[in-house]
Amino acid sequence: MTDENLSTDFDLEHFLPYRLDRLADRVSEALAQLYEAHYDLNVAQWRVLAWLHHRHELTAKQICAATRMDKARVSRAVQVLEGRGLIVRRPSPRDQRLHDLRLTEDGQALMVELVPQVRAWEAELVAPLTTEEYRRLLDMMGRLEQRLQDDG
Repeated sequence: MTDENLSTDFDLEHFLPYRLDRLADRVSEALAQLYEAHYDLNVAQWRVLAWLHHRHELTAKQICAATRMDKARVSRAVQVLEGRGLIVRRPSPRDQRLHDLRLTEDGQALMVELVPQVRAWEAELVAPLTTEEYRRLLDMMGRLEQRLQDDG
């Protein structure tokens, strides 16, 4: 950054936290249109399903950490998904205070149908980027995330 960028002028359009937050909100809202309209899922429910599809078995606490959603939001999503028969909750053999969450067969079938659609949506979103630009973007995001984790 140059000294010019560190002045007291404050333009949100050139402030990384604002731009990332705005982009994340817009991406999340746009993607939500796909799974809300066709699958009656909200953002929290989608994130729970996606993490269980990715990791196969997690506790609600682990999902909170992975998604950075609060406990109440994850709990509501888990209740709805369990009620719809998309996930199952079982007491953890490792810790009686926790429950392990897994996709049911119906949950797995939904994700088998939905994942290719969200991947196609993602491909359309990043179409203006070259493959190398996309890789660099993910790398740069990873480095920023690591920096925040290190500063933790």
